[in-house]
Amino acid sequence: MTHQAHRDTIFVEDALVLEQSAHPGEQFILRLKAPRCAASATAGSFVHLTCDPSVPMRRPLSIMRANAREGWIEVLYKVVGAGLRHLATRRAGDVINTLGPIGKGFKLNPERPRVLLVGGGVGIPPMVFLAEVLHQRPEAKWQPLVLMGSEIPFPFRARPSIILVPGMIAGVIAAMPLLEDWGIPSRLASFAGFAGCYHGYVTSLAAEWLKSLPAAELARVEMFACGPTVMLQAAAAVAREFKIACQVSLEEFMACAVGGCAGCTVLVQTESGPAMKRVCVDGPVFDAATVFQASA
Repeated sequence: MTHQAHRDTIFVEDALVLEQSAHPGEQFILRLKAPRCAASATAGSFVHLTCDPSVPMRRPLSIMRANAREGWIEVLYKVVGAGLRHLATRRAGDVINTLGPIGKGFKLNPERPRVLLVGGGVGIPPMVFLAEVLHQRPEAKWQPLVLMGSEIPFPFRARPSIILVPGMIAGVIAAMPLLEDWGIPSRLASFAGFAGCYHGYVTSLAAEWLKSLPAAELARVEMFACGPTVMLQAAAAVAREFKIACQVSLEEFMACAVGGCAGCTVLVQTESGPAMKRVCVDGPVFDAATVFQASA
């Protein structure tokens, strides 16, 4: 393994593939031995991976789990394009050059302990990471609820939840087993007709649940979302409707991923006025209200 510090927190590592599992819909979960990255990763940060010597550009992938003690990270991705198709062929024992962790992650606010996590498609990984952070902080009074949406089979075998969620729509009982094991309630949404799932957008499911909360409880809610841009726009609209705080993790194409090329800039409203911010190092997490305006 080799590494070098970049901006004090980003490291280059030759990471060993510990395992890679395939799931329906050409989805893969890849576990890498990357101690430096694992030690510094936060929910919302990502890694930039070299997929294959024949593919010059790295690919940015959100970190789904990180174990600092054992020195590994996990990413979930769906094969889109030649780079990730090459990555899907990697097996245990292979070495993948990694650059990470990159980006500013989610920030929890103890004044808003009712944490609503909303993930869509490949935006699910940061929500799992944030849920695990909450699971590892039992001393705090967090009350998380994780909602996930997908139009292809989920990268896990859903099971009926045994955790009651007051205000949840009757019959919406499908949950992620890992979160159930952590004692964190989750519910799933899809238009694909999967058993036990809410039929509709995951952001609509979030709105339905928020409707059940009195004003005093809404003041204690903060939403955290990651997924396609159209989903994040919908999440921001839900946050405006219910007047709750919302942080979004943006997905954007990027080349260098360390702020040098400025190829991943987005328009963000700041206290000083509109400004172009780099998703890679200024984000990927932003206040939803600064990125998605009411007129959007």
